[in-house]
Amino acid sequence: MVIRKIPHKQVWTLKSKKTGKLLGKFRSKKAAMKRERQIQFFKRMKR
Repeated sequence: MVIRKIPHKQVWTLKSKKTGKLLGKFRSKKAAMKRERQIQFFKRMKR
């Protein structure tokens, strides 16, 4: 997953590397990283 800051806004986005799908917009990088960890946890839990 990729976390990027949108330059003209105070928004961080979380995108999938594989599909390019937008997984969320967050006000802080910390919040985006927290959500990324949650997604990784549930991806591993399904196996």
